[in-house]
Amino acid sequence: MLAAARAGSHALLVAPTGAGKTLAGFLPSLAELIEAPTDRLHTLYISPLKALATDVQRNLLTPVAEMGLDIRVETRSGDTPHDRKVRQRVRPPQILLTTPESLSLLLSYEDSFLLFSDLKTVVIDEVHAFATGKRGDLLSLCLARLQAISPGLRRVALSATVADPDGYRAWLAPDGDIDAVALVQGEKGADPDIAILLPEDRVPWSGHSGRYAAKQVMAEIETHKTTIVFCNTRGLAELIFQDLWKVNDLSLPIAVHHGSLSIEARRRAEAAMADGRLRALVATASLDLGVDWGDVDCVIQMGAPKGSSRLLQRIGRANHRLDEPSEAVLVPGNRFEYLEARAALDAVEQGELDTDIFRPGALDVLAQHIMALACARPFDAAELLGEVQSALPYSALTPEEFERVLNFIADGGYALRAYDKFKRLTHGPDGLWRVAHPKFIAQHRLNAGIIVEAPMLTVRFKNGRSLGKVEEGFAASLSPGDTFFFAGVALETIGVKDTDLIVRATAKQARVPSYMGLRLPMSTNLANRVRHFLAEPAEWARFPDDVREWLEVQARRSALPRPGQLLVETFPHEGRHHLVAYSFEGWNAHQSLGMLVTRRMEAQGLKPIGFVANDYALAVYGLEKIADPASLFSSDILEHEFVDWVQGSALLKRAFREVAIIGGLVERQHPGKKKTGRQVTFSTDLIYDVLRKYEPDHLLLKAAWEDARARMTDVGRLADLLDRAADTMLHIDLERVSPLAVPVLVMIGRERIVQGSADDDLLIEAEALAAEAMRED
Repeated sequence: MLAAARAGSHALLVAPTGAGKTLAGFLPSLAELIEAPTDRLHTLYISPLKALATDVQRNLLTPVAEMGLDIRVETRSGDTPHDRKVRQRVRPPQILLTTPESLSLLLSYEDSFLLFSDLKTVVIDEVHAFATGKRGDLLSLCLARLQAISPGLRRVALSATVADPDGYRAWLAPDGDIDAVALVQGEKGADPDIAILLPEDRVPWSGHSGRYAAKQVMAEIETHKTTIVFCNTRGLAELIFQDLWKVNDLSLPIAVHHGSLSIEARRRAEAAMADGRLRALVATASLDLGVDWGDVDCVIQMGAPKGSSRLLQRIGRANHRLDEPSEAVLVPGNRFEYLEARAALDAVEQGELDTDIFRPGALDVLAQHIMALACARPFDAAELLGEVQSALPYSALTPEEFERVLNFIADGGYALRAYDKFKRLTHGPDGLWRVAHPKFIAQHRLNAGIIVEAPMLTVRFKNGRSLGKVEEGFAASLSPGDTFFFAGVALETIGVKDTDLIVRATAKQARVPSYMGLRLPMSTNLANRVRHFLAEPAEWARFPDDVREWLEVQARRSALPRPGQLLVETFPHEGRHHLVAYSFEGWNAHQSLGMLVTRRMEAQGLKPIGFVANDYALAVYGLEKIADPASLFSSDILEHEFVDWVQGSALLKRAFREVAIIGGLVERQHPGKKKTGRQVTFSTDLIYDVLRKYEPDHLLLKAAWEDARARMTDVGRLADLLDRAADTMLHIDLERVSPLAVPVLVMIGRERIVQGSADDDLLIEAEALAAEAMRED
């Protein structure tokens, strides 16, 4: 890294956790500051998490203090006090640790040109956490502006888990000049020591959380110094924490940490971990990235890891030392998850990482960035276009698209140009664009940011009685007539009005699970490895006896899908006709597919009752026999049912709300007061309806449609599945349930049971179903 710095080249450092990446990233800056002291801002460190910046400050201050260096290191984020933010712009530290959003705000000030004029280095930590999403779009645009202010600026990026270094080098480089970025690779550390925890009796048929193993997990915590227990969702983290607390017979200090907790609660947990006062911390992705706590000597993953890169990242939180193996335990929730855990373990052993998909930059992010730059000083459109195109996500942006974005900021677009509140930019006689009124500068700084918090909707009967709240994301997926369980009651959707989900009680079978919020999708790499296991009986000798027997009986009674093949089974069960498709495209894609397939079943008179899904399979069930599954999986479902579903549900409205906020069309807060979720939703719904009617090709409607397709439905994986369904489908009609169908079919019962003896009832139901499936007569 020192050699790359002395040669003046940009650098991507890929090295395992514990190799000293962060200090290697900073070392050239420390050397330069010793050789040529300055009181100007020298190095900017960009972190994906506020917690990470705080953690790095702690670990960087120690060596700086030990060497007696006169170097100030400070953090700047949304949590930084206002007076310190003001002082940092006048008298900046030599090293500033910040986030993409805070950097964007700094660039909106007139004095940003003075502040960054002597900037020598930008260090981007955990670059894989940014580059392929909207925060990465914003950061790449900010880097382009910093390079314009300080042309000699060096860019440095750090990561432990990058499958395609050249992709990241191109993202990091100005103008995509990959040769300008040196690739520095750290030596491989000790191989991790990963075990799959098996229950005392046998691997469960159902579930996805590993909650059955609470006692065994507590035993691991008791025998280690400090353990991080990772969960894939915030809700699961809360449940696992409660489960562990009940079996914590030694009253060991344990805590929980996730993004929904208050900043005070998170900071308390982080400080307790840093001081070695906790024996275990139950956490979500909020701690996936490089928070360095030296005392952590074990990582436990509850449920399947969903990707080898994510697993490696989490394992790296244990034993921050290169010469000692990190110790990790995987706790699979069911038999499919056992196969997934084994697949992840194999991928890690073979050094196979999940690939990242780079995509064109989002136009709502570009609109926010242009407004930030306009707040700092007037600009020439042609010059700015060249600067924007030097950022890889926007390298293919056409002058026409750029002009559309400019005009959108200038007047809101054709349908909104009559309203002064949308006229944020003016084009002066000198040919420069500038902010139309100072109030828009204050408005931008109050409302800027890429992360839009998901509001909750109140579930209400028509008479106004409230039943509680659900995530807007779940409500957005419902169309009138859809049914779901909530608070122990079967409910039918009437519609969404403002921030209320209006329902009525129904005797119908509830179709849609009430835990719709997005989950981590299983990576394609792991899905392919699980498919390989199913098709290769030679692999089965490595599996526990009950998992091997499960696959052997399935092979005799039905079939196991070959890689690339879509196995579809149909069979009667408990007076209904079931179809199970083993598509391995992940829970999110299967949720969307379930909605679409049941709609098509209705159109064909098959009287669907509902569907359930996991990462591996989709099960739909109804009152009529499904004789021709191929007609339910034809690719035109995306042209007809999918478009109707997205436009008929509140899905597009939700996506529009996010792009309208990011694009600056709607404010989250006014000076002195914050808008409620209801006010923001009302504003965006009103604008959405106007644009749908009068300007259907509006920039933000297109951006919303892209978001709705890509992020909320995994539509890419869905399209691939439907494209190959006709050619690869193997349909087997059975007399009764198959062994492979048990894990997904058990979920049908789960929706009906709310309290009391839920676990016992589900266990009895699962065992009865499994006994029927495994019977070979």
